[in-house]
Amino acid sequence: MFLIFFLIALFSVAIILFDSNTRLVTTEYILEFPHLPPAFDGYRIALLADNHGAEHGEGNEKLIQAVRESNSDIIVIVGDIVDRYQPGLPIERQLEITEELIDGLVPIAPVYFVTGNHEWDLGPGHLQALFSLLEDRGVRLLRNSFERLEIGGDTIILAGVEDPNGPADMITPADFLGNIHQNEAPEFLIVLYHRNYKIEMFSRLGVDLLLSGHAHGGLVRLPFTDGLIGPRMELFPTYTSGLYTSGGTQMIVTRGLGNHLGWTRFLNNPELVIVELRVGQ
Repeated sequence: MFLIFFLIALFSVAIILFDSNTRLVTTEYILEFPHLPPAFDGYRIALLADNHGAEHGEGNEKLIQAVRESNSDIIVIVGDIVDRYQPGLPIERQLEITEELIDGLVPIAPVYFVTGNHEWDLGPGHLQALFSLLEDRGVRLLRNSFERLEIGGDTIILAGVEDPNGPADMITPADFLGNIHQNEAPEFLIVLYHRNYKIEMFSRLGVDLLLSGHAHGGLVRLPFTDGLIGPRMELFPTYTSGLYTSGGTQMIVTRGLGNHLGWTRFLNNPELVIVELRVGQ
């Protein structure tokens, strides 16, 4: 009987591991903001992160189709689309995978990209190759820069804050966002930032919505936890998946689409996140 139960348990774990690492899920969040410009009521954002060279279907067709079916107004990618240290997956092949993914996403909606820590691990040659690939296909790179999005005369600002692994002399988030508030007076400010643990800082900097990744959902998602292992190898991290609030800031963290260095997921499927903005109380 012990052997039977052991085999059943082993088989069950194998099924869960396979499902947790291969089945793409889509998670939707509806967020209300009292000061959201009315024309953006119902505005939908597809949030992707932490691909690490992964493929969901041939040519990432499963992921592309999921984004297509989401009816999103824009698509944002918040870093780690590639991974220098991915075993058995050279950067050249990851760039091909990225090219196929971007070619599928760009016809759906405008695509915006901000770097993660792994982009800066590539080295100058491969990093520039990635930037050129994205720009040549029409992706907007938000490198401590922003765009004003407009619908029917109403506007919001979408800003990308570079990962701290970027150039040592780049502008600080405080100065960058301070300049936006001083010069643009945004009615509503969305920030793309790869790392998941800076919500308090961005709340102090007047950000309405923060979109992040980096934590991979904590790799293992046991009941009543916010993930088991953090990106700095800490146990029981927070800010690993879902909605968090601090002051006037709401933050969505996606569990991401791929893995790093062969780390496996458990009860933690690769995730596409859709955020819908609503005018609310």
